[in-house]
Amino acid sequence: MIVAIDFDGTCVTHEYPAVGRDIGAVPAIRAMLDRGDRIILFTMRSGIPLEEAVAWFDFNNISLYGVNENPDQGIWTSSPKPYANVYIDDAALGVPLVHPLMGRPYVDWIKVAELMGVA
Repeated sequence: MIVAIDFDGTCVTHEYPAVGRDIGAVPAIRAMLDRGDRIILFTMRSGIPLEEAVAWFDFNNISLYGVNENPDQGIWTSSPKPYANVYIDDAALGVPLVHPLMGRPYVDWIKVAELMGVA
């Protein structure tokens, strides 16, 4: 399965342009990789903030299949939108969120892991 994952509010708390705090994404994403899923970082970050997001994945030993692209889709389309089977994003309809007393909501990775079958 190809899984496109947003960064801010999805892998870490909203702190842009800085990298936010841990919200529990790493174990679930690693479990997806262990299952054979391919991960695409699908973010609006660019330049140095994008490099810092990619470094976060590297630091957490999460190999990315692509960054803002699906490297294999050029075979069958010229669309710039990365194709994935699943999109995990704090702004996506139906994605379970944690609503802290202060700050913006962020992805609830315990529930996402259950939905993805890697809990």
